[in-house]
Amino acid sequence: MSKRVSLSLLDPYIGPRLASLYPRLSIPKWFPPEGIVAIGHLSAIAGAIGLGLSTTYWWGGVLGAIGITGNHIADCVDGRHARATGQCRNGGELLDHFTDPLSFTYWMIGLAVACGRLDLGLVAVTVLMAMAVLTNLRAKLTGEFSLAAFGPTEFKTLLVAFGVALSIIAYNWPANLLDVCFGGLATLTCVGVVLLPIQLFQSVREVNRSAVAADTSEWETTRRGQA
Repeated sequence: MSKRVSLSLLDPYIGPRLASLYPRLSIPKWFPPEGIVAIGHLSAIAGAIGLGLSTTYWWGGVLGAIGITGNHIADCVDGRHARATGQCRNGGELLDHFTDPLSFTYWMIGLAVACGRLDLGLVAVTVLMAMAVLTNLRAKLTGEFSLAAFGPTEFKTLLVAFGVALSIIAYNWPANLLDVCFGGLATLTCVGVVLLPIQLFQSVREVNRSAVAADTSEWETTRRGQA
């Protein structure tokens, strides 16, 4: 199991406060942590729908912010529930890491739909998935799953603030909404395009300096039906 390290700027302030909500949620001990992951993913989908409607209805941005917040709360309590109830499973962690990047792609697609720029949304999704693959490969090669200073928590916080801002603008100055939405999506995409090569360079240097020996084994091929 990879060691988990967060270099996030906001995690020390947001993470413990959200995790402290766990006792108040009264989640039954029999409830599987994978169920919390599923609830968080459904919340992410609701957030994406809200962002997609943010230029049509004033409440769309609020729904987006609520959905993203709900997703992050679930992300903060699922592991604590698993540890508190003795339900830690590799499959649950796999499911968690599988759904996390998908949530981010949903939100970028929602913003792309809202401003009618699916081309820009495609770039944003490509960058997000590349970062997700890079993070998981680095964890496999170094034995440490690390989050950057500008990581998921920072990205979600920006999206929540942007969703609220879209609702305020939609309610008061709807004529400017499409331009604001496009500007937000373009800014997030540009940040990702800039950060990706930087993180790639740092990751290559990190895995080369890692104490883990390089894999020099050959591929083993078997015929279908043979173990």
